[in-house]
Amino acid sequence: MPETQDDQFGFVPDYDAPVPYMQRTRDYYAAIGYTTPYRWAHYVDAPFQSLTKPLSQSRVTIITTAAPYDPAKGDQGPGAAYNGAAKFYKVYDGDTAQPHDLRISHIGYDRKHTSATDSGTWFPLPQLLQARATGRIGEVAPRFFGAPTNRSHRVTIEVDAPDILARCRADQVDAAVLVPNCPVCHQTTALVARHLEANGIPTVVMGCAKDIIEHAAVPRFLFSDFPLGNSAGKPQDAASQAQTLELALRLLEQAPGARTTMQSPLRWSPDASWKLDYNNLAQMSPDDLARRRAEFDKQKEIARGNRAA
Repeated sequence: MPETQDDQFGFVPDYDAPVPYMQRTRDYYAAIGYTTPYRWAHYVDAPFQSLTKPLSQSRVTIITTAAPYDPAKGDQGPGAAYNGAAKFYKVYDGDTAQPHDLRISHIGYDRKHTSATDSGTWFPLPQLLQARATGRIGEVAPRFFGAPTNRSHRVTIEVDAPDILARCRADQVDAAVLVPNCPVCHQTTALVARHLEANGIPTVVMGCAKDIIEHAAVPRFLFSDFPLGNSAGKPQDAASQAQTLELALRLLEQAPGARTTMQSPLRWSPDASWKLDYNNLAQMSPDDLARRRAEFDKQKEIARGNRAA
């Protein structure tokens, strides 16, 4: 066989690049019958606030899009199908001195390649507490905050982001680590980060959807090229989770200005073919699309009822 350029120069496959989540999502919803393209938040600049004190003296919080587990709301465990009943629609907070069971069944993470067995991959509170114990940060804020995954830009910008800002100020937060999971989660945390930064609180987003975060223009972004649902590191891999948080903390300290992206050196696996799977129409039959449309409509009705309750 003749030697190809890939063989000659060690090139990787073209698909081994950040997953184009915005385009995949637009194409997918058009294919199941929602023909009005979603307008992703888009800015060309971002507010930027430097740390006002060293991290070793700073109080740091987490802002998450994960939901508290509620056994009354159906299956929310590993492998659970998308569960609209588990969604939340208002900002919530939790005591960082207590353990919490937060789950991600209510959002569109990568269910094929994410085990959803280790909340450390989407809620890095244990690693943040460890950072406090070693003196890497001064304090963990008394509360973390849950940001609703809201497709409405207006609600996120005018309601949820100001609510989170007020809670951060009440807790005298010096910096915030934001951890999204699904595509819309990434947009949500980008908009919240922008609002916090514009009001004096430095932020860093830890995420896996590079196109969505950079389209929305955030102050600081740590990109992990992992399947959605693993923004805080690999499952059952404490070293990966510790390294991911440490990279985020370094970015808080060292970013020279707004729209700074740092890419984690960690690879999900030697085989990058997982990037071909998420919402890829080339892998779906007409029957698959019809089934997905019916399930999506069902979950919309569940969510609509919960929102009105």
